[in-house]
Amino acid sequence: MNAFRLVRHAWLLLALAPVSAWAGTARIYVTNSAGDSIHVIDPTTNKVVQQIRDIEGAHGIAFSPDGSRVYVSDEVSSTLDVFDRKSGRLVKKVALSAHPNNIAVTKDGRIVVGIARDPGALDIIDPANLTLTKSVPVNGRLHNVYVTPDGKYVVTGSIRTGIVTAIDLATEQPVWEVKLDKGIRPMAIEAGPDGATKRIFVQLSDLNGFAVIDFAARKEVARIQLPAAKGEFEIDGDRATSPSHGIGVAPDGKTLWVTSIPNNAVYVYSLADLTLSGEVALPSLKLHDHGAISAVANWVTFTPDSKTAYISNAGLRSVSAIDTKSMKLVAVIPVGEVPKRINTLVIPDGPGSASTASGKRASLH
Repeated sequence: MNAFRLVRHAWLLLALAPVSAWAGTARIYVTNSAGDSIHVIDPTTNKVVQQIRDIEGAHGIAFSPDGSRVYVSDEVSSTLDVFDRKSGRLVKKVALSAHPNNIAVTKDGRIVVGIARDPGALDIIDPANLTLTKSVPVNGRLHNVYVTPDGKYVVTGSIRTGIVTAIDLATEQPVWEVKLDKGIRPMAIEAGPDGATKRIFVQLSDLNGFAVIDFAARKEVARIQLPAAKGEFEIDGDRATSPSHGIGVAPDGKTLWVTSIPNNAVYVYSLADLTLSGEVALPSLKLHDHGAISAVANWVTFTPDSKTAYISNAGLRSVSAIDTKSMKLVAVIPVGEVPKRINTLVIPDGPGSASTASGKRASLH
């Protein structure tokens, strides 16, 4: 067993000071891709407060607009698994058209699922009766899917074809595509001052950085390479084709957070001009007679006040909590086996719909 595989069997027993308390009820959900559970973190204490058990192959995670249900794409059974949030009880397994990857939820509650098998499709699930109502063909098997901040479009990406597709949610039909020169990995979407979608930040295969797509112009307008690593970190060879795999726009709309697996760090860019404003080193594992081993940063989410960023560490079975103002690591929270996708559920104190850390109704970062 090589050194990296040993990481998957080691708990990171690092506990730092918790973040300062803030008003509101929020939970950070983490899918453990090689385990059989979902961990739920209370961001006021940075402790795991719930586990949803007996789900093997969990991938994407999102929530119903009222926060009563948790939706998970299940790679083992090719289903959308629906759970009651409070009890963690399985409500229903919804059969999908094929093997799924990531998911998102529209403003009216429809669940959209990226299908990761050729020829590629976006499955749409009706939230009332929890059935598959439509499978929208796209150009290439899908990796990630997102709902735009204004709720008008689903944006999808294909690794195999390098195509970003925008699907109109009113008609449930593709309306435009952008072809890039590399496979499409995670994305983050920025809203303009008027609420309309402004830019899409796209991580790409074999790029330790990201591309920038102007949404209105429907074309790539910039490509940014992350800084050179300050040290050398051992990583799983399978990760070499996706060095930067985790990106998110903070809910306050001021910063873009971008992870790097080989650099074992997260970089912070100002959204105003995309200049680098900070860097946060992530935890690493040091074994006897080995160099430092990367945490394998995999996904990004935030508290709704933008004060804390959470990064899933797929290699270290943990989640990093980062104070966004000081850009300091404040906690490392042990979770399950190979944690990847991570999302924030915000439940309002009074009547109304739940939201994610973006301030919108449920959608996956």
